[in-house]
Amino acid sequence: RKSKITASRKLLLKSLMLAKAKEEWDQEILDKQAEKERYLSERIAPLHTSGLSLSQLQDLCKELHEKVEIVDEERYDIEAKCNHNTREIKDLKIKVLDLRGKFKRPPLRRVRVSADAMLRALLGSKHKVSMDLRANLKSVKKEDTEKERPVEVGDWRKNVEAMSGMEGRKKMFDAAKSPTGQ
Repeated sequence: RKSKITASRKLLLKSLMLAKAKEEWDQEILDKQAEKERYLSERIAPLHTSGLSLSQLQDLCKELHEKVEIVDEERYDIEAKCNHNTREIKDLKIKVLDLRGKFKRPPLRRVRVSADAMLRALLGSKHKVSMDLRANLKSVKKEDTEKERPVEVGDWRKNVEAMSGMEGRKKMFDAAKSPTGQ
């Protein structure tokens, strides 16, 4: 489907919208600065230090320090309340999820754990003995297995001719039935 607006018209409209948004953004920043200055001028009286003696300046500094301490205490109290509220909100969210019963289970991965590591996890750091499971396995001699199976060497063509047809199937069936195998 073709658009009713051409690409150049779209680009022009987009650039006009961005220019208008930038103007509004700049105006908003100026308004915030003016509001901040107005608020500070209402709350804070101008500081006149000219013509004051040394003792009067020291008294003024002490008053300012006391005010700073009071504001700092209030800030600390508010911060502590905020942290307490965020912790409480987090706990309540967890409780809601538990009550609903629908919470995401994390995907579990298979982890290979050795016997020593498993015993260490179960018994704690008290476990010092290493457990070698391979030491208890029965050893098998390779020579014995080779002696048990004698290798027949013969003409393979005779064997194929003998086993072909129904007679060969009967011989194989009889060979499987016999206790010696051949």
